[in-house]
Amino acid sequence: MKKTALASALIALACTLSAATFSASATDQHALKVTPDMIQTGSDIPTHWRQPEGNFDYIKREVMIPMRDGVKLHTVILIPKGAHDLPMLLERTPYNAEGFVPNDSPHMADAVWSGDKDWADGSYILVWQDIRGKYGSQGKYIMTRPPMGPLNPTKTDDTTDAWDTIAWLVKHVKQSNGKVGMIGSSYDGWTVAMALLHPNPALKVAAPESPMIDGWMGDDWYHYGALRQINLDYFTEQMTAQGSGESVPRENHDDYTNFLEAGSAGAYADAHGFKQLPWWNRFSAHPAYDAFWQLQALDKLLAKHPSNVPTMWLQGLWDQEDIYGAVHAWEALVKAGHRANNHLVIGPWWHSQINRSGRHLGPLKWPGNTTAEFRRQVMIPWFNHYLRGTPLAKPLPDAMIYNPVAKRWDDFADWKVASAQKLTPLYLQAHMGLGFEQPAGGGDSYVSDPAKPVPYLPRPIPANDEARWRTWLVHDQRFVADRPDVLSYTTPVLTRTVTVQGAPIADIFAKTTGTDGDFVVKLIDVYPGSDPTDPAMGGYELPVSLDIFRGRYRKSFADPSPIPANVVQEYKFRLPTINYEFKPGHRIMVQIQSSLFPLYDRNPQTYVPNILFAKPSDYKKATITIEHGPDGRSAVLLPVVAGAGSH
Repeated sequence: MKKTALASALIALACTLSAATFSASATDQHALKVTPDMIQTGSDIPTHWRQPEGNFDYIKREVMIPMRDGVKLHTVILIPKGAHDLPMLLERTPYNAEGFVPNDSPHMADAVWSGDKDWADGSYILVWQDIRGKYGSQGKYIMTRPPMGPLNPTKTDDTTDAWDTIAWLVKHVKQSNGKVGMIGSSYDGWTVAMALLHPNPALKVAAPESPMIDGWMGDDWYHYGALRQINLDYFTEQMTAQGSGESVPRENHDDYTNFLEAGSAGAYADAHGFKQLPWWNRFSAHPAYDAFWQLQALDKLLAKHPSNVPTMWLQGLWDQEDIYGAVHAWEALVKAGHRANNHLVIGPWWHSQINRSGRHLGPLKWPGNTTAEFRRQVMIPWFNHYLRGTPLAKPLPDAMIYNPVAKRWDDFADWKVASAQKLTPLYLQAHMGLGFEQPAGGGDSYVSDPAKPVPYLPRPIPANDEARWRTWLVHDQRFVADRPDVLSYTTPVLTRTVTVQGAPIADIFAKTTGTDGDFVVKLIDVYPGSDPTDPAMGGYELPVSLDIFRGRYRKSFADPSPIPANVVQEYKFRLPTINYEFKPGHRIMVQIQSSLFPLYDRNPQTYVPNILFAKPSDYKKATITIEHGPDGRSAVLLPVVAGAGSH
């Protein structure tokens, strides 16, 4: 009872003290004076925030540039402080113009991304622009918007948008000298090529880097009719949001499993909502090389409408995304009589590596930073020549192509287009041999099973593994050498150097028990079994040039046809351009297989109208027989030359 009384007393005391405290607080609050500056009725986030730039060595402007139809495009401009009479470098992109200035540094070279650091030395005005419908720009986004014409009935395209942008820049950027150069890689390289179809007179020089030129023949979407299905992520990333969309969600860590379990590429796309994407619906309705693809193939359009703008067509020897475009655009312009102002550059790089460090590519190491050296010693001086009038130490050659064996740049005064090359057959021989002499006859067979396709990298193959994706074209091919569905033909050990400069041609004679099928051909340099200077390269099987061909297109890319079962057919297709030396002590290998999964979709090996939507029952095993005479002497036709280019 005493404890209860004591507790009650303590509670009463606490209540009394609390009331007294509240009363004092209330009294103090009434005594405080509130002034107007203390009251905030709006948002604490200002409508427009501007970083003071008193100590910056550049001025940043963000403008909305009007196009001829009234649509305004978001544009970021960096102008060196105190600039006058400077040229402008323009890049048009679907990848966020703001992202090219990722750092809020007071120093221009530190503010820009890696690809522009060498340009940000105070001697250029740098400009990036979001294309229509992406990020900060108005308008509707259309994937690689076709030029005005049958596929684009409007009065604007990326050619007119480039023209209007350059006209505005010349008029409104008073610190410029009125001259513009354009640059950009991949999709941004495509925007450069589009600008060249009808260039603004102020566009004085251009460098499309690894440009998307023909998405069906050999760039991002297909290679000779085989779908590059892992690029389906790009569709959702680009077209599910005006900004950056998300990749397709994965059920499994290994994309080999994900795509195999999905069935066809179309089933995979349908399961992930692709029917909501107008691009996918147009894309998937045209699996063959019909008007949808031919009317937007830029190499053909550039040849019909060649410009006089000095242009550097640039790509990598092992470009895993757009290895087709630059070479074919350059060749088309040369055939159209415009060799003088078009130059071909192929470096020892993966896709867009020109904008990053270039000291190595996978296991291949170079004596220096090939990209930085090229930008500083060749590319920027060449741009300066046309934008400032500064003299060149030496003219840019017809072609500059890196020799990855000698580890040097080779200059060519008259690089041959593929159709003008002299080719030497390297024949498949009996007993898995390979040689320049004609084979006596015979053939080799393997079973291609769509349920067990050949992987393009060792499993597991995680989605969006950027490091492995960048270097897969130089991966050691021994990981598939023991598969029964991969044929490997090898020369004896070489006793002399075999120099190859140009585009090899795969010329395969084969029969199949199916009615469709794919053919993958790889030209490989087999290193000696040991290398004391670099042990990891002992026995390495380095892909030098490879590609895939969908058999239904053997007669016509536009009009596919079933393959007659058990009848020898010829499959002849061009491989990527190389400048390579097979050295004494090495061997040359040719590998042949029928899948490269999951990079490319599986061929069901049963002819169906649209492989993208093949049914599970369509996928069947087929026995493939590669002939080496007399019904057909299978070979890889090599542009063998006596020596390398000058250097």
